Amino acid sequence: MEELPIYTRQYLALRNGQDKPQVWIAYKGIIYDVTNSRLWRNGKHYEHWAGQDLTDELKDAPHTEMVFERLQAIGRLQ
Repeated sequence: MEELPIYTRQYLALRNGQDKPQVWIAYKGIIYDVTNSRLWRNGKHYEHWAGQDLTDELKDAPHTEMVFERLQAIGRLQ
């Protein structure tokens, strides 16, 4: 994997589909761009909000972490 840029939690928080047009989420320290995903319209996916680290929330999801393999990794969480 190529060297990914590092972003702060504050930078990620602004990429929530509301404050900025980008919709980003993080999982296990990796940031993913879900801007074009129909499942993340307006920065919300069921009860989950974009712009944050969703690592602890995966246990509530009906899917496994394999879903992240389909997403584009764009950065690392500081």
